[in-house]
Amino acid sequence: DGVFVISASGYNAMFLTTGQGVIVVDAPPSIGDRIFKAISEVTDEPVKYLVYSHAHRDHIGAAHLFQPNVEIIAEKNTADILATANDPERPIPTTTFVDNTTLTFGNKTLQLTYPGQYHQRGNIFIYNPEQKVLMAVDQLSPGEVPWKHLAGTPEVPALMRSYDQALGYEFDVYVPGHGKVGTKEDISLQREYVTDL
Repeated sequence: DGVFVISASGYNAMFLTTGQGVIVVDAPPSIGDRIFKAISEVTDEPVKYLVYSHAHRDHIGAAHLFQPNVEIIAEKNTADILATANDPERPIPTTTFVDNTTLTFGNKTLQLTYPGQYHQRGNIFIYNPEQKVLMAVDQLSPGEVPWKHLAGTPEVPALMRSYDQALGYEFDVYVPGHGKVGTKEDISLQREYVTDL
């Protein structure tokens, strides 16, 4: 119902049609400008927003391909990291927030929440309550063991907490940054695995 996931080369991006424009979440270089082709296959609405899940280049390194009038939203920590990086392929966000905000546009809502640095300062949960979709990039890949060093987390307790935080949302579909789309059961299994580990 207006929520789409694009996958290529092990990476995922998401976009939502709203009736007034498109909201895109992340712009991995591995997908590149194919994201625009995918959008054009389902709508002629223009892209209005780009949401950064976090600052890592492998998830937002194609952001420079978006039109300059697209509003880029990110948590303040992500904006601070990008300001220091000074990377023209990862434009600095035009709108920032601290801890959480809600983006309501057309017929869609996204709740953006910083649960703590389970992967990097500023990494956020992207939640669409109407369609019950939760996107959490670099938290886990459904059906797979954690990436080495537990997804590179700087704070293992924050990663552990993030599983319970994610499970606190009411959702049917889990969109990771890598791998196949999953469900709540995938998060529960990962939590059990990492707890045992």
